[in-house]
Amino acid sequence: MDRSQKADAVAQLSDVFKESGVVVVTRNLGLTVDQSTALRTKMREAGASYKVAKNRLAKLALKDTDYEGIDEYLTGPTALGYSEDPVAAAKAVVEFAKTTDKLEIVGGSMGAQKLDEAGVRSLASMPSLDELRGTIVGLVNAPATKIARVVNEPAAKLARVFGAYGAKEAA
Repeated sequence: MDRSQKADAVAQLSDVFKESGVVVVTRNLGLTVDQSTALRTKMREAGASYKVAKNRLAKLALKDTDYEGIDEYLTGPTALGYSEDPVAAAKAVVEFAKTTDKLEIVGGSMGAQKLDEAGVRSLASMPSLDELRGTIVGLVNAPATKIARVVNEPAAKLARVFGAYGAKEAA
């Protein structure tokens, strides 16, 4: 990489750190190309991204962001998982790490809150933003369904009574 490419890479990483809700640092312990592709696909499906970045450039990009605390995690062969949803990247990385021992979760950060490996795993166990939205919609919708059922039930009973009388007279 020449100097301009490095500057571009630092600028891109800086933008990533400014826009992300969570950053997870992983250590690659010999992932194959197929495994790496599968991880990137899983991350993309979860609404997250996975990027291998030079540690020195990532440390430069961390300056003046909320994620400055994770620079100590950037040693050795590392990669960054990140997403706007504070749970998506952590969840995807933890799920993939269960399938292989060649991916180690080092730590991460959710804004200014630095997370160790256990913190990333506990973050991954939380429901995602879409799951929370679905739960809220279900909770809001449930009372309306119950009200409609209560309002319609007397009319349904009356209809069944009239139907029974009609069937009785027809017989």
